[in-house]
Amino acid sequence: MLLKDIRDYQILFLGLFLVLGIGTRDWTLRPELIAVAIATSLSTQLVLSLVLGRWSFGNNKAQSLNLRSALITSLGLSLLLRADHWTTMAIAVASAIASKFILRVGEKHFFNPGNFGIICALIFTGDAWVSPGQWGEEWWYGLVFAGTGGMVLQRIGRWDTTAAFLGAYSLLEAIRNFWLGWTWDVYWHRLMSGSLLLFALFMITDPRSIPNSRIGRVIWAICIAGLTFILRNYFFVSTAVFWALFILAPSTILIDYLWSAPRFSWQTGDEENLALASQGVEDDENSYKSSLLTLNS
Repeated sequence: MLLKDIRDYQILFLGLFLVLGIGTRDWTLRPELIAVAIATSLSTQLVLSLVLGRWSFGNNKAQSLNLRSALITSLGLSLLLRADHWTTMAIAVASAIASKFILRVGEKHFFNPGNFGIICALIFTGDAWVSPGQWGEEWWYGLVFAGTGGMVLQRIGRWDTTAAFLGAYSLLEAIRNFWLGWTWDVYWHRLMSGSLLLFALFMITDPRSIPNSRIGRVIWAICIAGLTFILRNYFFVSTAVFWALFILAPSTILIDYLWSAPRFSWQTGDEENLALASQGVEDDENSYKSSLLTLNS
């Protein structure tokens, strides 16, 4: 790839989605709110890095500033969150960035920043909303999201999380559709959502906040799919997928304790990250074999 840091591709793709949405969809997206989101994310990241970075990240200032991740968060919120006032967007972005510094165990933050910002805006403001159907159901949006998301996931090695989430959620919806005797066009209607794909490809796969081990990520993603299914179909929550991630995000602490694996680092080269991922798989297998030996003895 031409760009060395995979986050540069995330920024490029999310920016492309914003341009694509404004140009091809009739959104209530306002350019001034995008500017507010970007300015708030960068300034909050800078201030908190200078104030708290020494305790959160040590003396590595290049790592503590981390402006790329802040920009990614602001672009993601601009894509998913809608607000009537600029203060609402500023609150969402500021709380998203602050969560990385404050809500952490050791050196790991366990809430996805964008998801945390969305939930804070929904709870604490009266003019924020998320429109799950804002991308419509046109198939070519899905191809764009899958293609660009696939490039990112191939580099960071988190395809397992997306596959587990979409596979489990699709299966649950298929069982429900069959049980109710509905036609399959209803089933595809419920799955063909651009926001669902954005969530599965770019939010639930954040390597810095999700479980470190592969088995942990798969179990975690399946649980999120199950809770999303329940909230959407039995409590009729239109933003179920975001609430499910928010509720289950703290469980990554327990999962990382049960299945230990090396943590992903943006500063590590791609080859080393892939090696760490492989090492995590080997650790899972060794842990499983050890458990069998213990039971047999």
